[in-house]
Amino acid sequence: MTPDEIAENLARLRDAGARLKRRPIGEVLDVLGTVLERWRDPDSIWRRDLEERLPAATGFTAPMVGEGLRRALGDWTSDALRELAIRELGPIDRTDPASDRQISGFDTTAVLLAGSIPMPSLLALIAPLALRSPVLAKAASRDPLTPHLVAQSIAEADAELGRCIRVVDFAAANEDCTRALLEADCICATGSDATIATLQSLTRPPRRLVVDGHRLSIAAVVPPASAERRSELAERLAIDIALWDQLGCLSPIAVFAVDPEPAHAAALAEAIAVALANAEANWPRGSIDASAAHEIAQQRAEAELRRAAGRAVAIHASDATAWTVIVEDGPAPRPAPLHRFIRVVPVPDPGRLLEAIQPLAAHLAAVAIEGFGEGTAGLARTLASLGASRVCAPGSLQSPPLDWRHAGRGVLAPLARFSDIEAIA
Repeated sequence: MTPDEIAENLARLRDAGARLKRRPIGEVLDVLGTVLERWRDPDSIWRRDLEERLPAATGFTAPMVGEGLRRALGDWTSDALRELAIRELGPIDRTDPASDRQISGFDTTAVLLAGSIPMPSLLALIAPLALRSPVLAKAASRDPLTPHLVAQSIAEADAELGRCIRVVDFAAANEDCTRALLEADCICATGSDATIATLQSLTRPPRRLVVDGHRLSIAAVVPPASAERRSELAERLAIDIALWDQLGCLSPIAVFAVDPEPAHAAALAEAIAVALANAEANWPRGSIDASAAHEIAQQRAEAELRRAAGRAVAIHASDATAWTVIVEDGPAPRPAPLHRFIRVVPVPDPGRLLEAIQPLAAHLAAVAIEGFGEGTAGLARTLASLGASRVCAPGSLQSPPLDWRHAGRGVLAPLARFSDIEAIA
């Protein structure tokens, strides 16, 4: 892919977008709803193709991909898409030319994808189209498959809409191609904080830039007293940790066990270790590179040294690097190697919990909470004030609703142009 080819793609998309803007937004939503329903259907050709080919493209195992998609796409229905549009844009008929409030997308939208999890890519590609803005997408290096399949599924559902989405592949280090892509009228990008900073420096006004940088999630629970309830909670936490090999922003990097007795946190950690071993049997972790394996081994060794020095640290781990549970002796932030590596952090009370979470607040995406009784609502509101854009129950972190306000903002509204027309006779 060359910069000239990217510029040519943008020009063709602008032409296709001019025709797209003449279609009612409700009609476009119907088409995209059909696309979502096909992706939800485990027997559709698109879902089957993704499940079969994604493991080779990303390193995930087939059982994990199947389970992750099943849980994530279950509620992403055509009705949910329409409800999302109404919630963020208002009545759909307000996009009618005779309305006193006009809503539209940009003439072109560039989408720069990152990561290896397919659902964010699916949503990032259909969101601009829902606003009748044609899309030029750059596939992520860690998942070169999903955007191409999504584009093909849209073209199958509606040929004209299919002409309004194109996917390009080039190395992230290719600044000339990046600059060409940033000539789109609206740019939507995800990536590391460093990647986002680079894009911000390269984007020229008056283009709209909508970005998502580094995000992380955690869990905060009161350990149950009974072994049965503790095991059940651990199984749900293991789902959140294991799915997508802990590589998404909704994967918890730590479980804060809120109890004045540290032994209860230790018991919960043992239960999580059992649950992660079971998860490995059902949904094996995917392949990892040498640097990731080294980081896991290094953090295990560091914890062993602290334990040998007499500190109240415990390690539960698989023989290889498939899963790791470290019981910490304090809330000091420590590295998160991911790939099913979790730290259980004992804190004595909710007040100390909030102190422990504070260093993570700037990058907080979601928090799973349980066991706080009458204090649950108050804690949830406090976590929201710290920056969490989603507070949910353990076991549901990896199943966000379609209208989840990631990074505290909407899905469609940040990509839209609103005009209030007052000069109407």
